[in-house]
Parts: sequence; C-alpha cells; structure tokens
Amino acid sequence: MITPLTPLEFARRARALYPDRDAVVDGDQRWTYAQFFERCDRWTAALESLGVAPGDRVAYVAPNTHAMLEAFYGVPQAGAVVVPLNYRLLPADWVYMVNHSGSRVVCVHEDYLAAVDAVRHEMPGVEHFVALEGRRHGFADYEMLLASYPPGVTRREVNENDLLTINYTSGTTSRPKGVMITHRNAWVNAVGTLVHHPMTCADRYLWTLPMFHANGWTFTWIATAAGATHVCLRKVDAPTVYAQLAAERITMLCAAPTVLIAIASAPPALRATAPRGVRVLTAGAPPAAHTIERVEEELGWTITHVYGLTETAPLISICEPRAEHAALAPAVRAGVKARQGVELVTSGELRVVDERMNDVPRDGATTGEIVVRGNVVMEGYYRDPEASERAFHGGWFHSGDAAVVHPDGYMEIRDRLKDVIISGGENISSIEVEGVLLRHPAVQEVAVVGLPHEKWGEAPHAFVVLKPGATLADDELRTFARQHLAGFKVPKGTTILAELPKTATGKIQKFVLRGGHSAISRQ
Repeated sequence: MITPLTPLEFARRARALYPDRDAVVDGDQRWTYAQFFERCDRWTAALESLGVAPGDRVAYVAPNTHAMLEAFYGVPQAGAVVVPLNYRLLPADWVYMVNHSGSRVVCVHEDYLAAVDAVRHEMPGVEHFVALEGRRHGFADYEMLLASYPPGVTRREVNENDLLTINYTSGTTSRPKGVMITHRNAWVNAVGTLVHHPMTCADRYLWTLPMFHANGWTFTWIATAAGATHVCLRKVDAPTVYAQLAAERITMLCAAPTVLIAIASAPPALRATAPRGVRVLTAGAPPAAHTIERVEEELGWTITHVYGLTETAPLISICEPRAEHAALAPAVRAGVKARQGVELVTSGELRVVDERMNDVPRDGATTGEIVVRGNVVMEGYYRDPEASERAFHGGWFHSGDAAVVHPDGYMEIRDRLKDVIISGGENISSIEVEGVLLRHPAVQEVAVVGLPHEKWGEAPHAFVVLKPGATLADDELRTFARQHLAGFKVPKGTTILAELPKTATGKIQKFVLRGGHSAISRQ
C-alpha cells in the first residue's frame, strides 16, 4: 500500500495525537492543535468558496503570524499552491511575482495593505484580495471568511509530485525565479531534518526565521510533525527575542549568523535572561567559527550548522556532531562546527566537483562546486525552462557554491563562486578573511569583497560594523589580520559602516558593497 508523501500527513497525525496541546502562540492569542486545525479547515472551505481549485496559486505578503502559518495547511488542503512572498521587498517586486505565479488570491497583513492596494490595478489576474488583519476597502476580511464556513472539510487527494509551494529567489542579479517545491520535496526534507535534529512535543519553537524563506526551512511542518509549539515572532530584534525566550520557555530556534550576532551582542542584562540549553540551527550564510564559539560559551546554547538552498527544499547537509568533536578545545570545535558537513540521510547525493565533474580530493584545500541530486531537489523554476536547464546541466543541480572537502568527508564552503576574490592570480576566500577579522574585539560584523586594485586587479576590502562604543584606529585591523593571514589575503582597505546591507533572511548583499562602494555612507 502506497500513500503520498505530503506534509499534510503531519497535520493528520497531530490532530489525532496532540489535540489539547499548545499548537500556536501569537502574542496574547493561543490555540491548541484542535483549534488551530479547525481554523485551517475553515480557510480551506473559504478558499474553495472563492473558486480556488487544485493547482491554483494563493500568494501571501505577511510576517510570522498565525494566519501565515495557517496558509501552509489551509491552502494545500484545497489542492492549491502556497506562494509566500518576501514582505520586505518593494511593491513592484510583489507585482512581478504575483503575475508570474498566476496567483488568483493575494492575502496581505495589515502592515502592507496600503502598499498592495496602491498596485492592485497592476495585478489583473488576481480575483480576490484578503486582509489577514486590519481592514481596507476592496479586501475581504480573513476572520469574517473563517467565521462563515464550518470546520469540517474533506482534504483533497494529492499526488506527492504535485506542487506545494512556489518560493521566489532573491533576484539580486536578474528577475526572481520561482522555485517549485513538491509535497514529496517538503516531506523528505522535514523527515531528514528530524532524523538529524530531533524534536518532541515538549519543544517550543520560536519563529526567528521568516516563514516565507524556503517555507521557514520547512519548520512550518516540522514543528507540527513533532507536536511542538509554534511561537510566532512578528519582528526580530534582541529585546523581543529575549522576552519570548523567557516568557515562552523556548527550546529551539533557527537563525542566520547575522541574527545570532545580534542576539549575542545584546546588553549583558538581556543575555542574563536567556534560558540555557536552547538548540539552534544556523544557515543562510556560512557562520564564522567565532560566532559559534561566542554563542555557545556566553549563552550556553548548542549551535548546529546546516546548509542548503531554496532549490533543495532547502537542507542538504548538516555538520553532524561526532563523539571525537567533544574532546576538542572550544575554539577548535567551533571551527569544525562552522563547516557545512555531510549529507542528510534523506537529502540525496552531494558532491564537490571540478569543471569536468570529477570529485575534488579530500585535502581541505582543492576547491570545487557543490552539486546535488536527490529527493529534496526542486521540480524546476516555474515558467523558466532555460534557467532550469542551466541549473540541472549534467544531471545534477549546481549550487554555485565553492567548497573544499576535508579528509573526514566534511564539506566546507569557501565562497560563492562569484564572490571568490582573485588578487594577483591568487584565489582568496572572503569567508576565511571574515572569520579572522571577527575575532578582533572591536568587530561585530564584517563583510569582505574584492574591489578594483591598480596593481593586483582586485584586492580584498573589509566593510566593518563595530560593537557599540568600540573604536578602530587607522590600520589596526590590517595589523591584526597580518598576524593570522598570508599577506595577499590581508584587506587593503577598511570601511566602517553603521550596518551591512542584508536580505530579509540575513544574508549580506555583497553585490551592493561591490557595486556601490564609492557611494556607501560612512560613519
């Protein structure tokens, strides 16, 4: 007997086993699993009454709220496809994504109603606009829709290869691409993550990661599969995070390295309120060993580094802890933890290859590109066969990430292929240089990019955010770097910034630093 692999099975199980347990916390609002899924059922019925049919797309512009979480169940129960949009983008970006995806319904949080309303006329294919919170003329009221329909709903039969979500990439160098994730992709990613990073119904998961980003790394479904509690977080800042950690007895969260730095850099009085033993998955950008060491030592948390892309649903590797790692000195262990690690047992085959698709040697030095194939890899880019063909050439998905493989088989990213600095014919890993500079006591955040240089063609340049109250004397950072790096890797210049340009998921936008270095405001 074969049943489709779909995250909706996690919902079925949670309904049966955890009806009275806390499912969702959103500010002062709380719902048990029975109550939460009753709301999801009502939303399914409402969507069907609006004419949404299997395969139709339903787009969202919303932060991490209960209504956003309900999308990941209510929409696919109708056989439809969730299109979660980055709410930090411009209205013109939303217009492109909504039109490109062919979304028939657009659901909008109160904070973005005015912005979406201003461009409604540019989305002729949208039949219904829904206000998830607040009210605006021309937008249906989400709560009134839910109240209009009974909770009983018959879940549509789905094929595991049906589309579940379309997730748009950042589009930093071209138009955003719509990544097609199937029910099977998401189910396999969720189960593989749980194998390596178990959760139970006693866990309380804090939503520091945007739900729109790769479906919250599929924790929109993972936490439900375990019967854990989703604690919604609408705004990520250190005081709010620490307040929720204490008040809601948080046991787990996911965060990009930049978010970890912000949490670890909070005033001592805030840090003292943090519960110890919180488990953290970090990804989105390679974390510096110093960041891992700092969070684990100062807060008593356990950091696990994972790696993936939106196109791989998203996780394909994990820095799996081994018994021998425990005996290492903290700084050395943090260096190992900063690696991207090994395949998840369910993610498929992962390789690091040269230009001829030959595996690079396990010497920790030879760089190649990460390629992968397996059950978590996307169906392709929506309505973009040319981009899909480029991404899958040779039968493997090409990540665009440059990495080495260590003798123990652990992979370590050295850069995006496009971010490798070539100075005087020598390849320089910006990540390696950043890891050294982060150990300077005045440095809170740093990004290293290659800028034009008369002699060397290009040379590393450091853009630095200082810790509160810290100062940096002329040439101090270069002197520090010379003690730890080969001379050609030392940044030729330093620019102090108030903040680094970042995406909504915390990735530093190095293309902004490279392209606008002469115009970036300085402190």
